[in-house]
Amino acid sequence: MAPRIEAPEFQLSKTDVVKKVEDILAPLKLSEEVQKRIREVYDEEMRIGLARNPSRKSCLQMENTYLPELPNGTEEGEYLALDLGGTNFRVILLQLEKGRVVSDEVQHYFVPEPLRVGPGSELFDFLAACIYDFLETRSKLDHKLPLGFTFSFPMTQQDLNVGILVSWTKSFNCPGVVGEDAVKMLNEAIQRRGDLEVEVVAVLNDTTGTLVQGAFLDRKCAIGLIIGTGSNACYIERVDRVEKWEGTHGDIKEVVVDIEWGAFGDNGVLDFMKTEYDQMLDKNSLLVGSFTFEKLFSGKYLGELTRLVLVKLAEEGLMFGGKIPSQLLRPGSFPTRFVSLVEQDAVLKLARPVSSESCFHELGIEHGSDDLKILQQVCFAVTERAAILLAICLSATLMRVDREECTIAVDGSLYKYHPRLHHLLEHYIIKMTPGKKFSLLLAEDGSGKGAGLIAAIANRLRTRKHS
Repeated sequence: MAPRIEAPEFQLSKTDVVKKVEDILAPLKLSEEVQKRIREVYDEEMRIGLARNPSRKSCLQMENTYLPELPNGTEEGEYLALDLGGTNFRVILLQLEKGRVVSDEVQHYFVPEPLRVGPGSELFDFLAACIYDFLETRSKLDHKLPLGFTFSFPMTQQDLNVGILVSWTKSFNCPGVVGEDAVKMLNEAIQRRGDLEVEVVAVLNDTTGTLVQGAFLDRKCAIGLIIGTGSNACYIERVDRVEKWEGTHGDIKEVVVDIEWGAFGDNGVLDFMKTEYDQMLDKNSLLVGSFTFEKLFSGKYLGELTRLVLVKLAEEGLMFGGKIPSQLLRPGSFPTRFVSLVEQDAVLKLARPVSSESCFHELGIEHGSDDLKILQQVCFAVTERAAILLAICLSATLMRVDREECTIAVDGSLYKYHPRLHHLLEHYIIKMTPGKKFSLLLAEDGSGKGAGLIAAIANRLRTRKHS
């Protein structure tokens, strides 16, 4: 077994403690039977999410993005992208020639708090002013530019260029926008100025952008995946399976579907596999009962999950000489980056686990060598479960994608910085989809370059329609 996927060796000075630790970690191990049941539940939720008049609501949104194709190597011209998902946002200018990016210029802007909570029209006027500033600086005010808008907030798409805001998240709460079309509001703000030749032609989230960016790098790409603070995936689906998309669709055979799998399990379908740690984490979270799947493994929660397991081990007298360090009782005190650091030591099989020690030092926790070994076991257990959960859903999605060979485009901080997540993910997908050809591809900046590329696709679709 390669060191990147095998569990750290586990020998302690007290052999009876090994068994007790393993018993506490046992609920995090997913049996073949549990894995099979998760897969069946996921398949069923996908089916219901795409159905026209289902008997019950699915926890998977299965959002139609109205994107019927991906980059094909013919993209030409200049395209703008606007990436809004937090307090900082970006404006990007892409220059494409024969399907290649020959230049990209980026500028970052900050959204002040009064604009994040003030009237929606003022926020969009500000975005339009930043587009003006960006183009004026580059002497491109007279250029006719299509724009792809990455709007990383919950929305319902009604077309490639229609995105209705469902709710604000993060630090945004502008009145007058929920229930409205963000594309229309941005286009109206641009038109109000009267000095820009810019039109918003597409709206997307970072997951769709990652798929598009991946397809730009590798034509075999058909799945986009985010494993960062949160998690989501999208994929290319056959139109005849998207039953809820009513009406005729001409010669459109496929469309990108945004799964919104962070909410997988919000309707209780995953309750059977939740541990006491998952239940405690959810109970103490900001939105109880929401983002169930994300809470099992994403970057926002993996460190907290680890902390809860460590507290349990300390309560059972198996760590820290039977004392519970007060630092560990503070929610959020064990960040996910610690999990990656500890895993790095385990992968390198260091005689002295320097990174693991540094985590306890940073927290001011006194510890012995056995505590470090147990810490490695905990971090491996939560990581392996994360990889298995992701692999279950990815392998099921792979089987839906009608491709002989499929590339999965991945982005997100947890995937990029965790030393073994990629390897474990690959290992379990191979195990779950024997004989299926696939590869995992790091496709960074889907929310930026991906948005510019979608603007190019939207432009191509429009030209084809009018010709």
